[in-house]
Amino acid sequence: MSVRRVAVIVGSLRKDSYNRKMALALAALAPASLKLEIVEIGRLPLYDQDLDGENPPEAWTAFRERVRSSDALLFVTPEYNRSVPGVLKNAIDVGSRPYGRSAWQGKPGAVVTVSPGALGGFGANHHLRQSLVFLDVPTMQQPEAYLGGAATLFDAQGRIAADATREFSKKFVDAFAAWVEKHAPR
Repeated sequence: MSVRRVAVIVGSLRKDSYNRKMALALAALAPASLKLEIVEIGRLPLYDQDLDGENPPEAWTAFRERVRSSDALLFVTPEYNRSVPGVLKNAIDVGSRPYGRSAWQGKPGAVVTVSPGALGGFGANHHLRQSLVFLDVPTMQQPEAYLGGAATLFDAQGRIAADATREFSKKFVDAFAAWVEKHAPR
């Protein structure tokens, strides 16, 4: 069995981010066929096409290479104003450029949104999916993962507190493993 490397993009920079906690929890629940690795996005300069010539910023180059070297993508993000946070949109733009050389292209992906609100980041989840369609990221449709009530999801050690949420998260990451195996480039 080969191990698939998954670039995990967390759309929150907050130190005690619920989404980072969820990303780490999913990594702990993942089957042995997946290795989930968070790829940091907080230090990426804002995308500016004028800088994307022969010597783009080193942070962009390193980020693009980390994404390109992965087999799959997992986005774990909050919702800001019914969409994705600006830092995540910037990472998507950086990874998609220069035109025709997208680091995202063809990699199977999935989206998890975690929010304090009852809707669980539904708007961000679907807005992100719109971008992933354009970027040619075959995105897992089911099970969908919108997790609300973020303030009560984790225990003091950052683990998923409720059995039902942990079981759902395990089901999600197992389905994602099957999705990756089916859709990852050979």
